[in-house]
Amino acid sequence: MTENEIAKIVVDAAYHVHRRLGPGLLESVYEAVLAYDLKKRGMKVERQVPVAIVFNGIKFDEGFRADLIVEDKVIVELKSVENIVPVHKKQLLTYLRLSDKRLGLLINFGSELIRDGISRVVNGL
Repeated sequence: MTENEIAKIVVDAAYHVHRRLGPGLLESVYEAVLAYDLKKRGMKVERQVPVAIVFNGIKFDEGFRADLIVEDKVIVELKSVENIVPVHKKQLLTYLRLSDKRLGLLINFGSELIRDGISRVVNGL
């Protein structure tokens, strides 16, 4: 399955979760429910995945935690805020580079309409 095929499934699942729950809950609630929905659709999903970084040849386990990694290919970064700011997309791009992944989805469940809260971030895709 390609990154784009995975992304379509994630976006559809996010739409259904947002439609059922609405905006305004904690990010952790959306993370749990979205992961559940994706697993129900047959997707491999990992939550709060620690990703180490290498700096000057030294591995640091304190890199970052990816909210969701779907099918070992797509990082899903979740927010529940009024507005996405540019640093959120930069953060996801950094995550993609450090983990050697090509596609990330930034999903803001705080948006009134979920379609306004979804951004694709690519790293060489």
